[in-house]
Amino acid sequence: MDRDELGELYGREEYYWGTEPNDLARRAVEHLDDPSEAVVADVGAGEGRDAVFFAERGATVYAIDPVPEGLAKAERLAGDRGVEVEPRPGDVNDLDLPEPVDLFYSIGTVQYLRPENRPAQFGRFREATRPGGVHAVFAFVDRPDVPTPPDWGDNEHFYDPGELSGYYDGWELSEEEAFVFDDDSGGEPHRHAAEVVIARKP
Repeated sequence: MDRDELGELYGREEYYWGTEPNDLARRAVEHLDDPSEAVVADVGAGEGRDAVFFAERGATVYAIDPVPEGLAKAERLAGDRGVEVEPRPGDVNDLDLPEPVDLFYSIGTVQYLRPENRPAQFGRFREATRPGGVHAVFAFVDRPDVPTPPDWGDNEHFYDPGELSGYYDGWELSEEEAFVFDDDSGGEPHRHAAEVVIARKP
């Protein structure tokens, strides 16, 4: 989806993605030495459900997203939960992280990273991660047995199978998973192929 479509969805009263954290957020926290001391960059924070989850564990959290309606919802959710997140507008294609982080977290966003930008941007994100820090990243993958979903936009780009883990050469791959799941976002049932990598910087 493009920014206008996401802005329309995020501008509604209800939370499009809900307010409970994704399972990947829960798994990512388990890999942190001390979440209460962590600095987290949630890149593609959307309406803030995962960013707020990290903040509830005591982390300093940057909620980064190009859609202002989403960032406003993230601040609202944080306020409702009695925590703070730092909203930051930003596009994954030219993003510099605001400070060195202990957790780089991204779900449903790195498909907006244009293929020619991936090596440089993943390198930038790795460089901005503290030693011992963790990346937890979800990517949509191109598989011939899974049709392109109906809400896939021209600004979104699939990853090749195994490509995501290749950006973490020299890091410890704590988790690596490939899977296909059912979805009904956009109101039309469809399937996605995806990969998740959780990697730790030496």
